[in-house]
Amino acid sequence: MKIAVVGTGYVGLVTGTCFSETGNYVTCVDIDAEKVAKLSNGEITIFEPGLEKLFSRNLKEGRLSFTTNLAEGIKDAEVIFLALPTPPGEDGSADLSYILGVSEQIGKLLTDYKILIDKSTVPVGTAEKVAAKVRENYTGEFDVISNPEFLREGVAVDDFMKPDRVVIGTTSERARKVMNDLYAPYVRQGNPIIFMDEKSAELTKYAANSFLATKISFMNEIAQLCERVGADVDMVRRGIGSDERIGRRFLFPGIGYGGSCFPKDVKALIKSSVEHDYDFKILHAVEAVNEAQKLHLFPKIAEFFGGDLKGKHFALWGLAFKPNTDDIREAPALYMIDALTQAGASISTFDPEAMKNVQKLLGYKVAYAHDQYSALQNADALIIATEWNEFRTPDFEKISKLLKSKVIFDGRNVFDAERVRGMGYHYVSIGRP
Repeated sequence: MKIAVVGTGYVGLVTGTCFSETGNYVTCVDIDAEKVAKLSNGEITIFEPGLEKLFSRNLKEGRLSFTTNLAEGIKDAEVIFLALPTPPGEDGSADLSYILGVSEQIGKLLTDYKILIDKSTVPVGTAEKVAAKVRENYTGEFDVISNPEFLREGVAVDDFMKPDRVVIGTTSERARKVMNDLYAPYVRQGNPIIFMDEKSAELTKYAANSFLATKISFMNEIAQLCERVGADVDMVRRGIGSDERIGRRFLFPGIGYGGSCFPKDVKALIKSSVEHDYDFKILHAVEAVNEAQKLHLFPKIAEFFGGDLKGKHFALWGLAFKPNTDDIREAPALYMIDALTQAGASISTFDPEAMKNVQKLLGYKVAYAHDQYSALQNADALIIATEWNEFRTPDFEKISKLLKSKVIFDGRNVFDAERVRGMGYHYVSIGRP
């Protein structure tokens, strides 16, 4: 099948690359000429495990190409994926200007039947708005459908190639057949392609992310209670996670969720609810808990140092909002950096992938170490903000020699508390005695 993907951000590049891997011919379109040039020359522009190999192979074999010319990109395509940004506005609503702007342009270019597919996370009713924009300039046949992505950064290639489910919102039998054929190679193990109406598909994505965000905030509240009553959140997590009605995933407490999806999607669902005269009380609480949790360790750090952090120096391991990505959007580490520097402290940071992005954002507000141990030199304490695997079994003897004192504040419960305290560390984690 010939496919166009408009937008080469995280979702667009993964989508285009993975579709080309099963033999489709994919043209990715982007207005950023510098990015298109890099991609055309084989330089991948995001970090995602497993993606570069597929990208290089399909680029070399001619199944994956890039252009800045929208007309050229969609000319021969049977389906056109819209994988464009939907950033939150000041009121939390999703900004649809990119999607609607491109839809208007596509309407001026269409000459025959094509399927436009909303791949971006969009509010209920967006498919209707896209169709209306196309009809301003085109009176022929076309379909607009919703096909939300469920890609987890760090495992996005596996999520795409072996999805738990594929959700497709369309009331068009013609579009349904095309989409069923397109996704058939990805669900050979029997996972479902779930067809529904467009509005239900649009809401499904927001509902899924908001529910997962709710699980995280719930566990962070349980962790708060554990700290007050002397219980161990790890034991509680194991106890409730073994119940198949609850499940084990997204029950890990920490210093809050971040990234490009959960914060934005929770805000957008709250805003959508307000627009339809409904107060989504649970999500207001989820959002409030998460904002507070990002700075949960800060008062504990301040208390340990007698309330005065001026002149103190900290090592910070982890900058990305989660491991296996370079994404720092809404990363809890950034909130910690801001609080510590405002209190007069200095920071040396290390992250395997995200330091370049932080440097673009913060410049030299913090120092950037070339490895995790270099960040520890002469630090008063170590703070862990992202649970990268390479942080899980470090050389504790080396840590103790590099730190001024054996103090660790673990925002992701990376270490075994009893073991670390047994080595003489002052060790503070989340929700554990």
